[in-house]
Amino acid sequence: MSSLYLQELTKLLAKVEAHEQQAIESAAEKISQQLASHHLIHLFGCGHSHILTEEVFYRSGGLAPIHPIFAEELMLHKGASRSSQLERKNDYASTFMEKEDIVPGDIMIVISTSGVNPVPIDVALIAKEKGAFVIGLTSPSYATSRGSRHKSGKYLHDVVDLVINNHIPKGDVLLHQQDISFASGSTVIGGAILNDILSRTIQKLLSCGITPPVFLSGNMEGSDEHNQRLIDAYKGRITAL
Repeated sequence: MSSLYLQELTKLLAKVEAHEQQAIESAAEKISQQLASHHLIHLFGCGHSHILTEEVFYRSGGLAPIHPIFAEELMLHKGASRSSQLERKNDYASTFMEKEDIVPGDIMIVISTSGVNPVPIDVALIAKEKGAFVIGLTSPSYATSRGSRHKSGKYLHDVVDLVINNHIPKGDVLLHQQDISFASGSTVIGGAILNDILSRTIQKLLSCGITPPVFLSGNMEGSDEHNQRLIDAYKGRITAL
């Protein structure tokens, strides 16, 4: 029996490849420029979107100057339904974003597939106020299928500098049988998009003669010393290292 889920994922990946190349390339170009100037990439997501901020953090073969913003009250382990309710609160983002070390020239990637809830929107707005270039990973078609919960009436894709469309359908479900909709795709597609952006960024740095700050697997010979040098270089701004 063939996998309907994998078939739908393959279609989605093909759609992203066909329609988001320019946006992904623009993101990689901007990020490579800012990393060359010693800036950071910050990432934020609520609930399951938070998973993607950790996907690229402290990762074998991944960039070191990546800072996931951990707002624990918005993560599932502190109460799944509670995190969903908090994500809907206007102005709640200021309770954790004001203290974040985001400076002009940094990159901020905000992940919210629905793009309707106030917290990710406010995170994007606060990051812009701090001088960051803000990228939104979201699904505009999902967002505009319903009203925004933000007090401005805007969606995430309205307030960022660059939109990358993950093309996830309304409800974040890929399969429909017997009046049941199921099988999420946003984490898989989002992970692919983020890794594509960052792999292109690394290639651009190499093409400019810059050695990219990339972590080695902890199981490789010499990795402890190599990785510690990177940790020492960035721990001042990325305390989670």
